[in-house]
Amino acid sequence: MSNKTLNILQINDVHGYIDLHQEIFWKGKNATFRKTGGYSRIATLVNQIRKENPDNVLFCDSGDTLHGTYPVVHTQGEILIPILNKLGLDAMTVHWEFAYSPKKLEELAEKLNYPILAANIYHQDNGQLLFRPYIVKNINGLKIGMIGLASNIVDKTMPASFGEGLTFSNGREELPRLVEYLRSHEDVDLIVLLSHLGFPQDVKLLSEVQGIDICLSGHTHNRLYQPVLQGGTIIVQSGAHGSFLTHLKLEVENRKIINFHHRLHEITQEIQSDLMMEEMVNNALKPYEKDLAKVVGQTESVLHRGTSLESTMDNFLLQSLIEATGAQLAFSNGWRYGATILPGPLTLNDLYNIIPMNPPVSIVYLTGKEILDMLEENLEHTYASDPFQQMGGYVKRAFGLTAYIRIENPKGNRIQRLFIGQDEVVLEQIYKATFVTEQGVPLKYGTNRQNIAIKSIDAMRMFLAHHRPLKIEFQGTFIPV
Repeated sequence: MSNKTLNILQINDVHGYIDLHQEIFWKGKNATFRKTGGYSRIATLVNQIRKENPDNVLFCDSGDTLHGTYPVVHTQGEILIPILNKLGLDAMTVHWEFAYSPKKLEELAEKLNYPILAANIYHQDNGQLLFRPYIVKNINGLKIGMIGLASNIVDKTMPASFGEGLTFSNGREELPRLVEYLRSHEDVDLIVLLSHLGFPQDVKLLSEVQGIDICLSGHTHNRLYQPVLQGGTIIVQSGAHGSFLTHLKLEVENRKIINFHHRLHEITQEIQSDLMMEEMVNNALKPYEKDLAKVVGQTESVLHRGTSLESTMDNFLLQSLIEATGAQLAFSNGWRYGATILPGPLTLNDLYNIIPMNPPVSIVYLTGKEILDMLEENLEHTYASDPFQQMGGYVKRAFGLTAYIRIENPKGNRIQRLFIGQDEVVLEQIYKATFVTEQGVPLKYGTNRQNIAIKSIDAMRMFLAHHRPLKIEFQGTFIPV
């Protein structure tokens, strides 16, 4: 059998960023920023690779695609369907796509011209799979088995409506059976895992499960400039926001990868747009452009979410919540998505990029012990030594407190000292807190929980009206010691 080649392309965690946006990069001690992304530029690069490798490309999306910006959330993902269908994908898996309910996701899946794969999502009532667990593709004389694993945290840490009627596993039990079946019954040459578990979870899973050749990882927004080898598996991941495209070129002989070349392409502003895709993107965004371009404030600070323990973007959101409610503390989820906002005019689009769902502002009363327990739980979800126990994004965003932490400590023992304002927390004392979404303060914590008649975007606009220009700094909320 002669050697055969295969080109695998991957995007992940685009989060609804249809067009150019500011992306954060690190250079030495400082963050730098430049415009990247957009489906019209992704299409140009993909089409170029296809032209150079006719009938020899597998193109996959590892999920977090149909949610994350105002036009996408406003249309519950519908705006993206024609664009994605034009892109020529072979398969995807899912996570935030469940934000519109499982029923709506099934409707969206029916409109895509490629399958959603998930071997780890089950109907609670009958145990049947929600989506197909795998597909087999024939490309350039190679028979490729593709297995999908969706995010497993949907029914564990996200609002109940996301996973209503479903259960999610981490794939440990399903994957060995599927690998064996694809090898013995489908007679595949290669097995590709399309995963949204997250990079740490994928590494651990693949240390336990043999026989997978390639893992297209998602969820954790890792920019893997070099692939990671776990046993016999090549793992890649492509950042976020559609700012990057992975190109993995394989040479295969007798069902073994004997050579590979990897490149993480940055989707730069200089890439010429594919004209047909550019027209589709422009037409999709046009109904929203005028309203979203409205200037609502001015910022002297860079607002971004590029750091794990705290971010200027969320400090702006949380200070807005406190000013709107008079609470002592504010909490939100540690979201990783959200394009950087540079100093200058702030638009309504910028605010929706911070929190596209625009949930109501909520208040709750928490004891000091509940605050301590909630933060310890979140630190475990973020930094658990067992990757399968990691269920968060970044650390829960908080304002009004200072926690001195030891990240390496075991569960329940990371916070060394906790201060509310300038005073050490009193476990029996009750504190008024404000938050957004159940991921900010889970339902099991607090009393007298209620929504106020202000939504998140309103709170930020009210804050901007009183803070001209906006100046946001790091507070040292979580301090590693």
